Amino acid sequence: MRSALRPPVLAMVALISAGCGSNAPSETGPANTKVADRDKAVRFAECIRAHGVSDFPDPDASNGFEYGVSVTPAVWSTAVDACKDLQPPGSLSAERDPEQEKEALAFARCVREHGVRDFPDPIDGEPLIDTYRIPSSGTDGGMTVLNAAIQTCRDPLAKTAGGR
Repeated sequence: MRSALRPPVLAMVALISAGCGSNAPSETGPANTKVADRDKAVRFAECIRAHGVSDFPDPDASNGFEYGVSVTPAVWSTAVDACKDLQPPGSLSAERDPEQEKEALAFARCVREHGVRDFPDPIDGEPLIDTYRIPSSGTDGGMTVLNAAIQTCRDPLAKTAGGR
């Protein structure tokens, strides 16, 4: 039985690769481009937090984000819309190339092997983790098991997002 207190979640994980480009002039050099990419990723995170997603993380060392969505789809959409001008290239995309799709399938198998037997195979163009499609996530302890499996399977998950 789904808990009425748990917010509906469409996309459980948004992996964002911020190092895919920059608006910085080419004469700034690689070091300055990395600083510009970092600044953009930080400003994007700050914007998302300012628009209702208070637990959205700062970028990691690769200027990427790993985030389990903890807000309603409406709040998430509003925040992303408000911050779209700061959104790093390629972020929040659910479309995967063939290699990413292969890794997405490996991720799904791994999650099933680690206790979430009803975790579905991915559908290209849709979020990789959609709790509406995972009935066990709505049971007592279901999200705990899902989150533990996601952490265990983070290598194929990272590769699905761009192969870091």
